[in-house]
Amino acid sequence: MALFDALLELADDHLVLGHRVSEWCGHAPMLEEDLAMPNMALDLIGTARNLYAYAGEVEGKGRSEDDLAYLRDERAYRNLLLVERPNEDFAHTMLRQLYFAAFMHPFWQAALNSPDETVRGIAGKAVKEMAYHIRHAGEWVVRLGDGTEDSARRMKDAVEALSIYVDELFEEGAGDPALPSRAALRGAFDKTIAQIFAEAGLEGIEVSYPQTGGRAGRHGEALGHLLAEMQSVHRAHPGATW
Repeated sequence: MALFDALLELADDHLVLGHRVSEWCGHAPMLEEDLAMPNMALDLIGTARNLYAYAGEVEGKGRSEDDLAYLRDERAYRNLLLVERPNEDFAHTMLRQLYFAAFMHPFWQAALNSPDETVRGIAGKAVKEMAYHIRHAGEWVVRLGDGTEDSARRMKDAVEALSIYVDELFEEGAGDPALPSRAALRGAFDKTIAQIFAEAGLEGIEVSYPQTGGRAGRHGEALGHLLAEMQSVHRAHPGATW
């Protein structure tokens, strides 16, 4: 069931990253970001809900979006390793967001031409949100990369730490004709990153041994901790609605 698996991969990406971004609520470096970060998280979680709901419909086994989000264990998650990485500092968070948005924006643009009507509907909303995420995260990458000595060092550290997870973005995973080819998006991604890095005074690094495995359910321990927190209420009160 390729479409179900492909939808699940995308949904897991958005839910896990949405939870990670939400962890900044009340902890952001300024009030404006304390409002912006939860809104970005809601964008991601909203897309995840749409994808889970459609995945459940495609699967045809009666599983709801909550079942798929909260009642699967760590090895059943198919999200990218990039999105589960801990927030670390603000530089890491913004670069992680930029990498993901720079990939998902052309993905959703291409999905606007999908033969699947539901996919086109999800893409129509998500593509606008990803355009904003690129702008917001990109501005911070430039501000920090071209800022103080300390902020530039932190952003360079983020590039070194996160670049090893970028190649996994372009692995085809489950794949389905209703969804765009991921490998075909590399050029658009590289163009966006190169432009922002040039403004930020950053240089990309060559990765000899990229880290992959998320699509196969091979995750780091960080995801286990995240899921324990995210799923705790639902598992403690099974069947509850609100």
